[in-house]
Amino acid sequence: MAIAAALRGYRPVRLLPLSFLAVIVLGSLVLMLPGMTRDGVTRPLAAAFTATSAVCVTGLTVVDTATYWTPLGQGVMLVLAQLGGFGIMSLATLLSLLARGHLDLTSTILVKESTKAGSLGSAVRLLRNVAMSMLVAESLVALVLTFRFHFGYGDGWARAIWRGVYHSVMSFTNAGFSLQSDSIMGFVADAWIIWPMALCVLAGSLGFPVFFELVGQWRRPSSWSVHTRLTVLGFAVLGVSGFLLFFAFEWTNPGTLGPLDDGAKVNAAVFGTVMPRSGGFNAVDYAQIRPETLVTTVILMFIGGGSAGTSGGLKVTTFFLLAFVVSAEVRGQRDVTVGRKRIPQETQRLALSVAVLSSGAVVVGTVAMVLLTEFPLDALLFDVVSAFGTVGLSTGITGDLPASGQLMLMLLMYVGRVGTVTAVSALALRPMDNRYRLPEERPIVG
Repeated sequence: MAIAAALRGYRPVRLLPLSFLAVIVLGSLVLMLPGMTRDGVTRPLAAAFTATSAVCVTGLTVVDTATYWTPLGQGVMLVLAQLGGFGIMSLATLLSLLARGHLDLTSTILVKESTKAGSLGSAVRLLRNVAMSMLVAESLVALVLTFRFHFGYGDGWARAIWRGVYHSVMSFTNAGFSLQSDSIMGFVADAWIIWPMALCVLAGSLGFPVFFELVGQWRRPSSWSVHTRLTVLGFAVLGVSGFLLFFAFEWTNPGTLGPLDDGAKVNAAVFGTVMPRSGGFNAVDYAQIRPETLVTTVILMFIGGGSAGTSGGLKVTTFFLLAFVVSAEVRGQRDVTVGRKRIPQETQRLALSVAVLSSGAVVVGTVAMVLLTEFPLDALLFDVVSAFGTVGLSTGITGDLPASGQLMLMLLMYVGRVGTVTAVSALALRPMDNRYRLPEERPIVG
């Protein structure tokens, strides 16, 4: 009873959007300090846009990261991306755990809310595992990249370590910022750069619950949860189909895969399939891709990656769960089942709500960008979906957008990161439970 009384009216979900907003504001102020830019002058909007993109682990930029920001400014972006990838509330609670050796009830609830842990007891364990998995994954990839930059490209150890660590963190967090002006295009033929970064992006975007379950039970697929099955199925279907479509559409395109040898084409196609999951790096010039590839990439960016990970978008589980809902409806089945498990109606309604809200955010954002700018619809739609899905890919128009267009993308990145359901819930005053049910009537659908 005491616990119930303590939690009455308490909504930790409200603190999540506020925590991200607070770090964005702080990051913007830090990026405006002296020594952050190479010319000594920081545009406030550029600082705010960069901080938003970093905290929301998107990677969209209005300035060239390699030439505009100093190593100190780039380091601030690295810290902001790490904070955003891990989750502001998770990081704060982890520090509390390390300092006090335990978590109080309020802090534990916050971790449960921000990490999607199944119970209060599992939240603490999940938090420790999240921190450890991020550290291990980023360290391994940083080690590979560091050796490659040193021995393959002649970088001194200091520069090689810096580039290795930077790109590994930006890969696992799905932030997508690069220390090269052309992102990863210069390394498209180098499998030692392309594949570790792609695998790191996948590890981060898979979702921590799925990642842990696969590590612990990879030999027993029959014991996987429905969530893991949907995620693995979604990643496999989208990965294979995305690769084949990208490979086929761009094979002879002189602006992308055309001039590359076969090995580099495979690398570019893999990168072009993985990065729309939320990674944001690009190995080809997206201003040169064909319309059919642009549409495919927009779809992949909108679906996004796994739940409770560093990726954004609608989420793979949501998309494929709705596919099972439609399939059950078409076949006239009363229950929606995945494997031998029935999906409760509450989960179906939540998936539908997320899909509708996500679609609405993209539609409203696209219409607003059309009204605010003079760029073509396809380029605007690409950037809008990229911002909402916290992907970071662009056809190259982001830096040329007017201030109003950049502010709209900042809003989309923020909403896409904190989640449409979380953002709307944060605005609600109090949940209300109806104590009665009205008569039922079925309107005509379709």
